[in-house]
Amino acid sequence: MTTATPPPVRLLVCDDHIVVRAGLLALLGSAPDIEVVGEAGTGEEAIALAAKLTPDVVLMDLQLGEGMDGVEATRQITSATSPAPHVLVLTTYDTDADITRAIEAGATGYLLKAERPEELFAAIHAAAQGRTTLSPPVASRVMARMRKPLPTLTERELDILAQLSQGLGNRDIARALFISEATVKTHLGRIYDKLGVDTRAGAVAVAKEQRLLP
Repeated sequence: MTTATPPPVRLLVCDDHIVVRAGLLALLGSAPDIEVVGEAGTGEEAIALAAKLTPDVVLMDLQLGEGMDGVEATRQITSATSPAPHVLVLTTYDTDADITRAIEAGATGYLLKAERPEELFAAIHAAAQGRTTLSPPVASRVMARMRKPLPTLTERELDILAQLSQGLGNRDIARALFISEATVKTHLGRIYDKLGVDTRAGAVAVAKEQRLLP
């Protein structure tokens, strides 16, 4: 009795760099069990094609130039189309913020572009089955975050973080909270130390990741 050959995984590729996209298409064309059914250069285009072509997996870059980024495209694809395809992120970015945002948006897996072709092919098949695949550096970062206790900020530090997230400078924060600029600077130093950052933008990003801010 002959076992039926499973159909190929239907794949939609989204990357804003034409050369990178062409390289991916050529690489994926060498995999007999993967069929590229479409390509997109923007998040908006990916959403439209995902609804039209109903792929099994969308291979998604995070940074897509102007317009919608890959995270928002992932969120809309995994929530709007039915049946929703699985999204496998393929990117060069492996920061905690990028990883967290992508997974929270509904990405099934997170792969770095430095991975070998066979690992990419295996991840695509895993994603098609709803199984999570993470590049080793990404998996290490996720595990480290899970083991690391969340920082504890004082009520005043949380107040200052909230003001930071609105883009206020030290002087405006001092006025809003009825404290001196020197006090604001002191609190900022403590916030940076607790969150492991050295910039205002970094503090806001980490605080949002760890749900210290709404």
